[in-house]
Amino acid sequence: MAIYKEKGFNERRQAADEAKKALLERFKSRPSEDDPEVQARKAERQAIAEARAQREAERKRLKQEKAEQEAREKAERAAAAEAEARADAEARANSEQDLVAKLLADEAERKAKRDARYAARKARAGR
Repeated sequence: MAIYKEKGFNERRQAADEAKKALLERFKSRPSEDDPEVQARKAERQAIAEARAQREAERKRLKQEKAEQEAREKAERAAAAEAEARADAEARANSEQDLVAKLLADEAERKAKRDARYAARKARAGR
């Protein structure tokens, strides 16, 4: 069976120094802001961000238009329901008026018949 050998302090320090050097080299080898590749990537990211903002604005505009359309439709439905309720109330009022007029006409007819009977009785009694 193999025995695991721990690294000593110097080996660990040397590995850390090498890692730092590699990181520094990687940072130094990075292209500068003036590099055409960096400029192209930056322009591409900017174009993507603008397109995203444009799509978001379009979505927001469509959502607002839809909300306005729904509000208009709701108002139209409410107006139609109110007009229908008003028409029903008017029809009920007209039917009630018709009923009252009919009752008054019946009452007048009964009164006229009663008055005629009374006049006939008076005429017979006065003969």
